[in-house]
Amino acid sequence: MTGTVVKSTGSWYVVRDHATQQLHRCRLRGRFKHKGLKVSNPLAVGDVVRFDTDLDGDAGTGVIDHIEPRRNYIIRRSVHKTEHAHIVAANIDQALLVVTLASPATSFGFIDRFLVTAEAYQIPATLVFNKVDIYEEELLDYLGQIENMYQRTGYPTLRSSAHTGEGVDQIAALLEGKTTLLSGHSGVGKSTLINALVPDLDLKTAEISEYSDKGKHTTTFAEMLEVRPGTYLIDTPGIKELGLVDMKKTELAHYFPEMRALLGQCRFHNCRHVEEPGCAVREGVEKGRIALPRYDSYLSMLADEDNRH
Repeated sequence: MTGTVVKSTGSWYVVRDHATQQLHRCRLRGRFKHKGLKVSNPLAVGDVVRFDTDLDGDAGTGVIDHIEPRRNYIIRRSVHKTEHAHIVAANIDQALLVVTLASPATSFGFIDRFLVTAEAYQIPATLVFNKVDIYEEELLDYLGQIENMYQRTGYPTLRSSAHTGEGVDQIAALLEGKTTLLSGHSGVGKSTLINALVPDLDLKTAEISEYSDKGKHTTTFAEMLEVRPGTYLIDTPGIKELGLVDMKKTELAHYFPEMRALLGQCRFHNCRHVEEPGCAVREGVEKGRIALPRYDSYLSMLADEDNRH
């Protein structure tokens, strides 16, 4: 049987059967390794797997013996194992990053790290600026400037407020027929937005928890919710950090679309766009074609500094 992993609780995985839509609590048969990638979790929410029901065990349990190749994934550094990465979710059609300018303020460093990670795995990303109902006029003006900066770079932006309902219909339309990763810092209002998008959320999470809570070690990494048939939303816990994983510094500029447009125009083919003469990227910053906050994010990632908070 084939199915999709909808929740991970460490040693157990909740799998939705493609044929019947039934949930099964599954474990892995043996150890799975990913070529060239050290990961703390062999399976992630969104993974398509082949599994057998466990005839000797409880009803509704099974054993996973094969993982289908992934189309893409979002990855971050593991919190517990510094040398390892943690796959947040796999096989995603798009990502929505929920950010706020106040209560709390999301840094450009965090936003740009997320966008770079999405670019690296060819996942379209949209920025959702939430809690706009609490912004004073001055902050709304600033928001307009930030939206303009990202829109010029090619990233769609949306304004939302779960309390007033602003933007909720637009987000719902974006989700239709896709598997969407919803991410963001803790406190940006993701849960309230999800409640507005998935009205019977309590029923859906209870259905999955009924299976997953029987397993041990219930650290939830992410959970896939069915909004409607064929429309899925992957909710992730608040991500505190999103270190760049498995990415060469020489390739970093490729994942900034505004820099990628200028590649090949620098005097030196191995230009790092820092202090080399004849650098088209630095010239782009000076002429305003590349926004200074984006260039600052690039420099901090290149130096492996932490400007994420």
